[in-house]
Amino acid sequence: MSSSATAMAEEAPDLVCQIEHVQGLVDALSAVRWKRHQDAVVELSEHGIVLIVQESGCLQAKVYLKRELFVRFDYNAQGRPRFGVSLGLFVDCLNAFSVPGQSSMIQIQYPGPDMQVLLKKVDTPDVSIYAEIRTRIPDTMPWDFNFEPAGTNPLTFTVKSAVLKEAIEDLEWPGSSIQIILQPVPPSVTLKGEGHGDLQIDLMYYANTDLLVAFQCDHRVSFKYKYKFLRATTTNIPSSVIKENRGSKLSIGRGGLLKVQHLVSIVKHSASHTYVDSAGYQQPGRIAYIEFFVKPDEVEDATND
Repeated sequence: MSSSATAMAEEAPDLVCQIEHVQGLVDALSAVRWKRHQDAVVELSEHGIVLIVQESGCLQAKVYLKRELFVRFDYNAQGRPRFGVSLGLFVDCLNAFSVPGQSSMIQIQYPGPDMQVLLKKVDTPDVSIYAEIRTRIPDTMPWDFNFEPAGTNPLTFTVKSAVLKEAIEDLEWPGSSIQIILQPVPPSVTLKGEGHGDLQIDLMYYANTDLLVAFQCDHRVSFKYKYKFLRATTTNIPSSVIKENRGSKLSIGRGGLLKVQHLVSIVKHSASHTYVDSAGYQQPGRIAYIEFFVKPDEVEDATND
């Protein structure tokens, strides 16, 4: 390779990728935007892009964008570059490229000449539309919550996303906590809020299989979580998730750490974009994986051991 070719290779950006259906990407990132001013850490790798937001040492959310979501994914970096960015600014810029009811393809490049994220619309050859987003060195590194099962068998349940969102909204007591109780007999999930009174929502597994679609628990557990953190896990669930009648999976790990998982379609079904999972089930689109981790506020009793 000539010296000029070597120099060009060395100057190649860490990442150049292209993605269709910008609105799906906006939906996925908006799902972890629980307040107006929010910083995010973006991590790049040969496997895709991970965006991480966190607050108060008690709440963290991750959006996983696997490389299969992109129609182009040229990764040239060594290691896993990280940079900080304003989540609100990033979402607003992406939203500017989205046209309701139409497919839009954009190119994302990092870094630009001044370490920016560069966005460019690439499916309109007669019009040039681009944006530059300033990045910064992250103030803190994302925490590693190291989610571990609470015992030999997992403690987990899957509930329709719309039901979960509505239940948490109904349990609102400002400044309070929400108690989550799982018990094997009868197999059920209880969500309980306390304020000027008590409000309790019971989801019985066998009686509500259209709402509580999966359940796994071999001993009773009970943990409390700050309402504002629990609400953040559902407050911006995309309307597409509700329309597709998707389910959200909740798992309780060692120490009461709560993991909430959502799936958001990025690319709608087409002949050229078909996603098939490990079980052979053909999804209606390619999926972004969203995970929230919430630390417990208070342990109720020794049954959690």
